[in-house]
Amino acid sequence: MGKLFIILLSFILLHASEAITPVKKVPYYKAKAELGKRLFSDTALSRDNSVACITCHNVYSGGADSNVVSIGFAGRKGNIQSPTVLNAVFNFRQFWNGRAKDLFEQAQGPLLNPVEHNMTKDLVLKRVRQNSYYQKEFAKIYEDGITFENILDAIVEFEKALVTVDAKFDRYLKGEISLSKKEQKGYDLFKQYGCISCHNGINLGGNSFAKIGIFKPYINLQTYPDRFAITHDELDKNVFKVPTLRNIALTAPYFHDGSQTTLKAAIQTMAVYNLGIKITPQELEEIEAFLKTLTGKLPEILDE
Repeated sequence: MGKLFIILLSFILLHASEAITPVKKVPYYKAKAELGKRLFSDTALSRDNSVACITCHNVYSGGADSNVVSIGFAGRKGNIQSPTVLNAVFNFRQFWNGRAKDLFEQAQGPLLNPVEHNMTKDLVLKRVRQNSYYQKEFAKIYEDGITFENILDAIVEFEKALVTVDAKFDRYLKGEISLSKKEQKGYDLFKQYGCISCHNGINLGGNSFAKIGIFKPYINLQTYPDRFAITHDELDKNVFKVPTLRNIALTAPYFHDGSQTTLKAAIQTMAVYNLGIKITPQELEEIEAFLKTLTGKLPEILDE
């Protein structure tokens, strides 16, 4: 039944219009984004001055964390793998379980989380207001100067600039170049086996929720904040926001639990648990080759 479903779904998708669209830059206010960039890298926004946003979201190497879970205030460990902030502006919700409706709502989460930055709004304000650079820049950009909301707004403006354009696959979609035979075969398999049913749109994900473990139960070794934590609906256990596949070759380890350390292992696991199929070694190589074409160029703001 599982394989028949995949075949039917693949037929529909292969004959539908293109389900993936190229990344386009998002307009942003440069001065505000530059201010947000400074805040994003400032350890003063953590209670013990030990971590910054960039600690768990290294925008220079994939925008995620190479650790299984991130290390926050006083060495405390997080409870889920840190997703990438690159292209996060295109996600329909933020966090793995979608508890934040947008980047603005998401940005305050880590700051106020006792395991991560362990700050309060008042302490954030105090730290920022003590800095002469921030005093000057906020006065230039915001009529009301330094407020907690304006701090978040600047960080979000920086995150809006974190769009990675000109991936090989995007250039292929725009008709500028061709994929290699191996990459093209991988893309064809990606559609044929139904991966594209969840990983589609401009971000190849980030636009829906899905259960991990459809054809085979996925056993978590610990509790993770899934959709059930929000809805308390039994059907939402092990349901998470579908992660983007953009820059996926740079964001290991994979999945909400960081359990897969290589891209090949992640592909194999998804084939078994969510597609109900076993792919051959050659197909694995081909799909991996396609996924590597999703690595885009880092945005100019990171070089400034």
